[in-house]
Amino acid sequence: MSRVIVSGTARAELRAALTEGDLLDSSEDLERYGRDETEDLLHAPDVVVRPRSTDEVARIVRVCTEHQIPITPIGGRTGLSGGALSVYGGVGLALDRMNAIEHIDEHNLQVTVQPGVITQVLVDAVAAKGLYYAPDPSSKGSCTIGGNLAENAGGPRAVKYGVTRDNVLNLEVVLPSGEVIWTGANTLKNATGYDLTRLMVGSEGTLGIITKAVLRLLPLPKASRLMLVPFDSAIRACEAVSAVFRAGITPSALEFMERDAIDFTLAHVEGITIQVPDAVQAHLLIEVDGLHEEVLLRECEMILQVVEAHGCGEVLFAETSAEVDALWRLRRNVAVAVKAHTVYKEEDTVVPRYALPQLLAGVKAIGREYGFRSICYGHAGDGNLHINILKDGLSDAFWKEELPKAIRELFTLTVSLGGTLSGEHGIGLVQRPYMDIAFDRAQLELMRGIKRVFDPLGIMNPGKVLPDMD
Repeated sequence: MSRVIVSGTARAELRAALTEGDLLDSSEDLERYGRDETEDLLHAPDVVVRPRSTDEVARIVRVCTEHQIPITPIGGRTGLSGGALSVYGGVGLALDRMNAIEHIDEHNLQVTVQPGVITQVLVDAVAAKGLYYAPDPSSKGSCTIGGNLAENAGGPRAVKYGVTRDNVLNLEVVLPSGEVIWTGANTLKNATGYDLTRLMVGSEGTLGIITKAVLRLLPLPKASRLMLVPFDSAIRACEAVSAVFRAGITPSALEFMERDAIDFTLAHVEGITIQVPDAVQAHLLIEVDGLHEEVLLRECEMILQVVEAHGCGEVLFAETSAEVDALWRLRRNVAVAVKAHTVYKEEDTVVPRYALPQLLAGVKAIGREYGFRSICYGHAGDGNLHINILKDGLSDAFWKEELPKAIRELFTLTVSLGGTLSGEHGIGLVQRPYMDIAFDRAQLELMRGIKRVFDPLGIMNPGKVLPDMD
């Protein structure tokens, strides 16, 4: 497919499908909606439409189907795999105006939301009623529920509460035909037919447009405890991770940060005054939460025994809300700090957690072989390691020609350890060339068959997820 310019006739039909002022085509708007947080990439749509309702989305999709115009759904533009970039132009379908929390069902612990709701806004709204929406991506202050659904976002607390997919009951979806369906039922159990709900979550807008979601809620945890655990070896820090779970504890978060990640963030983010001794090479950030204070204290004692057995240094317990906030700001701002320093590529590898030390050691060995520096951190409790490869002074030629070979080696190592290419960022545009490492030809063709059933014209977010066949 080549880049598609939206004709005057199609533009007029799109305007007719929308309320006044919701079609944007200035160069400034197109560039704004043509970027996310993926490296320094820019792929602008030819026009941007901002619908206000499911009916408007359906009308837009029917226009695009009639004219065979590619549609790229756009959420909060915080993605890291290029999933919201309009690589073939066409229509950028921005869902930011569909931002209503339609109903909080306190009796059944459910909430119905539109896709443009900011994740933190939802978390705060249900917390005001004593309820808890558990998924919490690091960008939760700006990412949207629709984007979380498209990428199957995770975050630190996925280790206890699951990723986005695990917290979804039902979805309203506009199909490429313009038909509107619900994928399931607002029930905790559903063994009725194929599971279209779980198929849609993580499909990155390649099968349809999610316009409403019914999400699962929990009672709000009444207490939590947070500790920062230093190690003089990043490998030993990783080895301690699976030992915590083998001791019978499931933390609400278990995060890993190597020394460079901490140093970058401390230099970039104001107001964090944590002192890190020279010998410290990595930290684990461990949180437990629940309804009973005495249970959390026992879990903290057990965790302390485990990490001490793995050679940790002096553990810092967050005693005040300000200390808790500082530790979480440290963790959540690593990616921002790295990006402020240099252009980088972030890989979102995930392995069984016991294999995390082998993955980290392999990443560093590949870096030495190819001559690049990496900063590693991530959701260690899930085995999810974010690998930030820094451009620093590397040449453009190396970045374009040699680095993809190194990344292929990284992913090959990851898969050999029982892992896969992405834990929570999705495949999108930038990981698409590596899908053959995780899937064989038969598996990829089966996925292409599913894509053809939903989207026979190939207009739904083309150029994402599935590689071209040889």
